[in-house]
Amino acid sequence: MQLIGIAAVWLVAWRVNAWVSASGNSRISGWLPPVLFGVTVLLVWELVVRVYDISPVLLPAPSAIRVALVENTAVLWEDVVQTFFRGALSGYAIGCGSAFLVGILVDRVPFLKWGLLPVGNFVAALPIIGMAPIMVMWFGFDWQSKAAIVVLMCFFPMLVNTVQGLAATDHMQRDLMRTYASGYWQTLFKLRLPAAMPFVFNGLKICTTLALIGAIVAEFFGSPTKGMGFRISTEVGRLALDMVWAEITVAALVGSGFYGLVALLEKRVTFWHPSHRH
Repeated sequence: MQLIGIAAVWLVAWRVNAWVSASGNSRISGWLPPVLFGVTVLLVWELVVRVYDISPVLLPAPSAIRVALVENTAVLWEDVVQTFFRGALSGYAIGCGSAFLVGILVDRVPFLKWGLLPVGNFVAALPIIGMAPIMVMWFGFDWQSKAAIVVLMCFFPMLVNTVQGLAATDHMQRDLMRTYASGYWQTLFKLRLPAAMPFVFNGLKICTTLALIGAIVAEFFGSPTKGMGFRISTEVGRLALDMVWAEITVAALVGSGFYGLVALLEKRVTFWHPSHRH
C-alpha cells in the first residue's frame, strides 16, 4: 500500500510535468519541467526514507541534508574556497590558457601536431588516482598540488579542441584571405580564431567538470584540514552521511554554476553560430 502511494505521487508529478512541457509557453516550458522533476525526485526520496525507515548511514533524507547544509554553512564555504577557487579554478585557468597558446603553436608548426598530440592522448589516459599522490609529493599538501592535477586533466582536452577548431576553416575561406593579401596572423585573428571559438568553448565546458572532479579526488590523497574532498573522506569515516551529501550537493551546485557561466559566455561570443539561432 505504501509503495502504491509513492508510485501515485510519482505518476501525478509525471503527468503535471508532461502537461507543462507540452504547453505552448516556451518561457515556462524551458525552466519549469526540470524544477518540477527535481522537486519530485526529492519528494519521493523523502517519502521512501521515512516510510521504509532507512538508516541515515545508508541514505539520509533530503530534510537531514538540508539541516546539514544550514548548520555547516561556514565549513562548506571554507571547503568551496579551498577546493574550487584555489585548486580547481587556478588549475583550470593555467591548464586551459596554456593549452590554448600551445594549440596555436601546434597549428603553426606541423611537426608538433604529429609529435605532441599522441603524447597528449597517452597523458590524458593516465589515471588520476595514480597521479594525485605524485603531485602531492611534488607540490605539497595545499591547493598547489590540486591545481597541478587540474592542469594535467584540462590541458590535453583543451589542446585537442583548439587544434581541431583552428582546422575548421575550409580551403576556399583561406584562399579568399590570401587574395586580400592577408598574412598568417591576420588570417588567424580575423578568420581562424573566430571560426575555432565553438571548439574552444567546447573544450572549456568539458574542462569545467574535469577541474572540479580532479580537485576533489586529489584531496583524498593529501590535504590540509579543509576542502571538499577532505571533508567527504573524513565524514565518511565518521558515518556522517548527511554531511557527505551536503558536500556533494554544494559541489553539484558549484559545478553547474561554473558550467552555466562558461555556456553563457559562449553564447555571447559565438552568437553568430547556427546553434544559437532561433
